[in-house]
Amino acid sequence: MSQEHFPGIKKIAYEGPNTKNRLAFRHYNPDEIVGKKKMKDHLRFSMAYWHAMKNPLGDPFGGGTRQRPWDDGSDSVENAKRVADAGFEFMQKLSLDYYCFHDRDVAPELGDLQASNDALDAVADHLKKLQKQTGIKLLWGTACLFSHPRYMQGAATSPNADVYAIAAAQVKKAMDVTHRLGGLGYTFWGGREGYSTLLNTDMKRELANLAHFLHMAVDYKKKIGFKGQFYIEPKPREPSTHQYDSDAAACLNFLREFNLLDHFKLNIETNHATLALHRVEHELNVAANAGALGSIDANTGDELIGWDTDQFPTNIYMTTQMMLQLLRAGGFKTGGMNFDAKVRRESHEPIDLFHAHIGGMDAFARGLKIAHRIIQDGDLDRFVKTRYATFDSGIGKTVTAKKATFESLEKHALKLGDVVPASGRQEMLENLINDYMD
Repeated sequence: MSQEHFPGIKKIAYEGPNTKNRLAFRHYNPDEIVGKKKMKDHLRFSMAYWHAMKNPLGDPFGGGTRQRPWDDGSDSVENAKRVADAGFEFMQKLSLDYYCFHDRDVAPELGDLQASNDALDAVADHLKKLQKQTGIKLLWGTACLFSHPRYMQGAATSPNADVYAIAAAQVKKAMDVTHRLGGLGYTFWGGREGYSTLLNTDMKRELANLAHFLHMAVDYKKKIGFKGQFYIEPKPREPSTHQYDSDAAACLNFLREFNLLDHFKLNIETNHATLALHRVEHELNVAANAGALGSIDANTGDELIGWDTDQFPTNIYMTTQMMLQLLRAGGFKTGGMNFDAKVRRESHEPIDLFHAHIGGMDAFARGLKIAHRIIQDGDLDRFVKTRYATFDSGIGKTVTAKKATFESLEKHALKLGDVVPASGRQEMLENLINDYMD
């Protein structure tokens, strides 16, 4: 990494909330202790290689606008290595400890599978050297099973067995590389694992083939000795009309149905929750309740736009809600906070990547500290506990202990007059959360 790809930009430092320096952290102080852990260990920030290093900043109405001097746009291995150099310089200057990639982000897809594999191996050797030089780790890897035209009708759910085989070979290679780079996990995102119309779809067969695909991955993971966590990332639609991994509940149901739940956790993305007509805290809670909250794609969407906008998170209320869920679940045990977000098409200069990540990292740092104070003070949790207190004694305790029957509940109900539950006090609780926003 002899050439500097971000000249004039020094390592981003914590300068506190009163700084006027736009290239400084106001709230993210990596070594600050929150509870019993350093802030950086709570948040485990990761760079999304596909957005930070490779996204051309196009949209459905126009081509890319980005200025990325390190990328000449060629399919050469040398260009891929140069992009990697820029990526690691960027991560070092932002104090990012982790990164994530698709196989086709870090190395080009060439004319045939073997050539693509050879290119990926060559770039992986370079990535391993950069990891050793910098101490930056691979949070998770994955295979891009949605961009190539062959995957127009899915990969692991394709109606074509040859496409299915190529997808399996691609995942095998991506797992090999992830393992070689010491990856802490591997993610499966079904970009086109779904359907556009049921008129031409055998859903039962596609789901069975998808389940077998994942079981083969589990078997291969054991064979190569990969100890990293497997993740599935929910998304309801786009580009498909319906995707089989539509939300956290659907993913958990699929994993249970096909006996895969012991092998997978969920990678929850904020923008995907929005497309599923959920709040991200709902998705995190569903995953956590099942013991399956693994990792987070940290971004946000625009509720006025019907597609996956992948914006950087800056809403402190949202990051606070997310951190409340994460802290209550015991924090990250395997994954991290991956910035699956891109700068806006109008923000096309390299320096905008820094502004965007600084804003996102500060937003989550504030959310972490606020959520920790809310939990420490206990007012919110005490209210919720009190709200369900009737299930801690008397007839309610028999329900909690699963000893109640219809007959026992009827006997109790016949003794009651009119019952009016206590107020939910939503407005008071919203005011309570506001009190912590400083």
